[in-house]
Amino acid sequence: RGEMAGVPVKMNVLTSRCIVAVLALICLLFALPASAQFDTGAISGLVTEVGGLMTHGAVIAREYGLPAVVGVEHATRLVRDRQRIRVNGTEGYVEILA
Repeated sequence: RGEMAGVPVKMNVLTSRCIVAVLALICLLFALPASAQFDTGAISGLVTEVGGLMTHGAVIAREYGLPAVVGVEHATRLVRDRQRIRVNGTEGYVEILA
């Protein structure tokens, strides 16, 4: 188990398997470029390696009520595809569960 700190975005907690993308984790788990577009209906949470409270991923997460933590360094290297994680958008950390 391990925890990775970041900036809390949305006050929710989610435990889910994730998908590792280029810069983010989508719970899915990955980092998004500023111009990225995605289907919010398919996403239950978001973790990004870069960004702050006003970046695209953070704004979208708040708008759609998704648990999210941004600015989690090396998240896509530390989390494997389909791994179970907990996204704590309230306290601003991601926990690797299995």
